[in-house]
Amino acid sequence: MDCIFCKIIKGEIPSYTLYEDDIVKVFLDIEPNTNGHMLIIPKEHYLDITDIDDEVMKHIVKVQKDMYKLVVEKLGAKGCTFAQNNGIAQEVKHYHMHLMPRYENDGWKNLYDKEQLKEVEEIFDILKK
Repeated sequence: MDCIFCKIIKGEIPSYTLYEDDIVKVFLDIEPNTNGHMLIIPKEHYLDITDIDDEVMKHIVKVQKDMYKLVVEKLGAKGCTFAQNNGIAQEVKHYHMHLMPRYENDGWKNLYDKEQLKEVEEIFDILKK
């Protein structure tokens, strides 16, 4: 299978990994919409929401909560947007949940003010402290 997320899980492609256990891997999106934009992906390959195991989904929700607390504590996020795409809206055909921290005046309504974005490596260092 030629899935970029499966390659990241196997360590064939490097990632800014924030959390990992037997079920999921969480890493920073390298093309973020906001500072701390991360992806929560199951280690087993599932296509989309129609395919994913219910127990894996429950675990992803638990990890979402933990990662949300992390961005509030470490990055000062004032909120969070979660997004999960399916079908033609899904760029990578491996189930994944986007966690996008939200900030005061984060430019969200202006299609993501890229000038406010920090380098992914800088955000990684803050979150891993």
